[in-house]
Amino acid sequence: MPLKKITSHLCVRAVVASVSLLVFAMAAYASASESPRVTADFNFDWKFHLGDLPEAAKSGFDANAWKDVRLPHDWSIELPYSEDLAGATAFLPGGIGWYRKRFEVSAGDEGKKIWIEFDGVYTNSQVWLNGVLLGSHPNGYTPFKYDLSEHLNYGGENVIAVRVDRSAYIDCRWYPGSGIYRNVKLVTTSPVHIPQWGVFVSTPHVSGDRATVQIQTDLTNGSPEFEALTVETELVFDSQVHGVARTSFRLRQGEHYQLRQNIELKNPQLWDVDTPVMYDAVSRVYAGGELVDMVVTPFGARSFRFDKDTGFYLNGRNRLLKGVCLHHDGGLVGAAVPKGVWRRRLEKLKEAGVNAIRTAHNPTSAEFLDLCDEMGFLVQDEAFDEWNNPKDKRHNYNQQEASPLTKGYTEFFSEWSERDLKAMVLRDRNHPSIIMWSIGNEIEWTYQEYQDAPGYWGENKVEEASYYWTEPGYSIEQIKENFENAPKGEYNLAETAQRLADWVREVDLSRPVTANLVIPSVSNFSGYAEALDLVGLSYRQSMYDYCRRNYPEMNFLGTENWTRYHEWKPVLEKEFISGIFLWTGISYMGESREWPRRGSRSGLLDLAGFESPSFHMFKSLWSEEPHVYMATQPLEGSPYRWDETTNELVDKEENWAARQKWGWQNVQEHWDFQEGAMIAVEVYTNQSEVELFLNGKSYGVRKLLDTSDHILKWFVPYSPGELKAVAADAKSSIRTTGEFSQISLSADRLELDADAYDVSHFVVQLLDEDGTPIRDGDREVTFEIEGNARLLGVDNGSVLSVQPHKSKRIVTSNGQALMILQSTREASEVTVRARSGNVVSQPLKLIIR
Repeated sequence: MPLKKITSHLCVRAVVASVSLLVFAMAAYASASESPRVTADFNFDWKFHLGDLPEAAKSGFDANAWKDVRLPHDWSIELPYSEDLAGATAFLPGGIGWYRKRFEVSAGDEGKKIWIEFDGVYTNSQVWLNGVLLGSHPNGYTPFKYDLSEHLNYGGENVIAVRVDRSAYIDCRWYPGSGIYRNVKLVTTSPVHIPQWGVFVSTPHVSGDRATVQIQTDLTNGSPEFEALTVETELVFDSQVHGVARTSFRLRQGEHYQLRQNIELKNPQLWDVDTPVMYDAVSRVYAGGELVDMVVTPFGARSFRFDKDTGFYLNGRNRLLKGVCLHHDGGLVGAAVPKGVWRRRLEKLKEAGVNAIRTAHNPTSAEFLDLCDEMGFLVQDEAFDEWNNPKDKRHNYNQQEASPLTKGYTEFFSEWSERDLKAMVLRDRNHPSIIMWSIGNEIEWTYQEYQDAPGYWGENKVEEASYYWTEPGYSIEQIKENFENAPKGEYNLAETAQRLADWVREVDLSRPVTANLVIPSVSNFSGYAEALDLVGLSYRQSMYDYCRRNYPEMNFLGTENWTRYHEWKPVLEKEFISGIFLWTGISYMGESREWPRRGSRSGLLDLAGFESPSFHMFKSLWSEEPHVYMATQPLEGSPYRWDETTNELVDKEENWAARQKWGWQNVQEHWDFQEGAMIAVEVYTNQSEVELFLNGKSYGVRKLLDTSDHILKWFVPYSPGELKAVAADAKSSIRTTGEFSQISLSADRLELDADAYDVSHFVVQLLDEDGTPIRDGDREVTFEIEGNARLLGVDNGSVLSVQPHKSKRIVTSNGQALMILQSTREASEVTVRARSGNVVSQPLKLIIR
């Protein structure tokens, strides 16, 4: 493609390009330390005040009495849960908060371009520098920046002030957090420079022996002189340079230019979910022969495609998307999630065989996507949960009325959606993990004509039509007639979808555009699906064949699905479905309508990152590692009954298992019941058959081929002892426990960097005198901490726990609890113990260096 003109006044005097395919020594690759561009960590030394103080915008305001905070910071998670608040946002308050930071800029930096980057502020932020309002940003999830150059005191002190307004605290359907909850950076560079997100690296052609790497570089000349520029781009991997492109041209003051360079990469190391290899594109800008800017852009060489008939291909290999949806909170840390917390959680999901993530339902952090690149996750990057019409946060899907407290971003959507959507795509487009852009989640249910047309609800309802389990009650012709005759609102959904999709394609054509459709029987013909490259289906496995039959030219996949085997089975049977995204990978805060349920328990992992029963079900489906997991529950109260004719446990309700939606049946991982109680035993496994033993007595063999729900079941009268499930290559056992007498304390890391970011997870497990985990008895545990480390908080993973997080005390759930410590910037040795009554764990030594 030719060089692209961005402004109408661009004057290019000459272009000379050379491309080298040779492999150069490391000496040719200079590190970022040589760069005249300085990207400073701007997270430290902030002051915070909860409450509105309009005078705090003034540069001379005295904030010395305010609280010292380090960003990222979420003030809501630090406050107590309250029954008087709304469950949609986890019974935690919002409010208005102010942040201030004093900093100095060298006199030698005058004349340079200096800007501040916010990766996310929730929400409705305003930013002042030295008393001058720089601007406002209403979206709480998208990144933004402000140019500081004209308002700085060079050689002196400066004050930046940020007001965050979340007084409309029910502005979301889940817990969003409050404050500057993502990273902040200060960038200083030359007037001749690459602007924010100004490098785009893609690999349009990839094969086993070569890859075409296309580098698009934006240039801005803020210098008063006519500049002769050269842009040099090197591809670096494993301390070696694997190709160079150089282009020279001239650019006048105030002009902007977009340059395209191609480099042929021989024998590329491909980015894949199993081998996530990353390269660096090192872009240097020379003006008059002097190095004036340098940007390092990580990227991956990979190819992918979606085939409407045979599914998804990565680097030419057909793969099923084993995906999960994730909200952006991290349990006890709220929305300000350290990278190490995400790493622990993603490692557990990887263990279950997860290979894809949907960022439900808004842009995630840049740091999270870095981890997805590094760890080998495929990502659907999603922009919006609502467009012009608000969703009723108090009643969720039961749409009634949105009050001023609950309208949220919809008040700004018309004015801001283009900027926010493009900001997401521009920031994220270099991540090889991202394979599709999503413009919206379940938007249709805010448009009445979409709800009324298919015959599932309202006056048009057809009695035998069941939204989740059947095809529509009307023919397509009748649905179209219902839709056309229905009264329309102010906004046209299909037209909005087309605008959003077009805006994405203006920035990136290398990935498909999708959305999560909740009423595809209407959206497939209304123009909504036609705006998309991929049609995502939300809980619509009953519609897979309908969509394929009636819309064979469209490309479908499941983008929101229950954590149930009956959601995965159709993917194995229908080649045209590329995969699914489970709701959810990790339980999340909010979206509740009853106290004290602070969140959803639908995750493969719970709020503390502990494994749920569904984790083991999907590990048995998605992982090749031999796996057997056993769970128990009293027969009374279970979904089963004993069939004396067949001597089997069967569903109390016909097709019960095939109709299960969110959550999981109430099973436990213990063998502690009343003597003689009738117990239903479930085993989740990828082994072909399993034999169950109680105290050495066999209760028979069960085979997966004989099941319809991928669950092996036994009926066992309770007797104390050991229950064991044995397969050819794996086994699992649980034992009756004695009295509580020990505490196991473990940590995922015992050495941390003294950078004030690194974290360690300390996990408590209650034990009996034999060291058997106690899952059916809970106690308050106190963490004793000696030494200099930051306590991020405690949690037990239960959605019914509304205990304070900023505490050293926690009542366990299933005998477990979690504490997270974070390093400071000082080297130290920290000793941690856990105590419950007179029982104390062995100490653990945490070294911070």
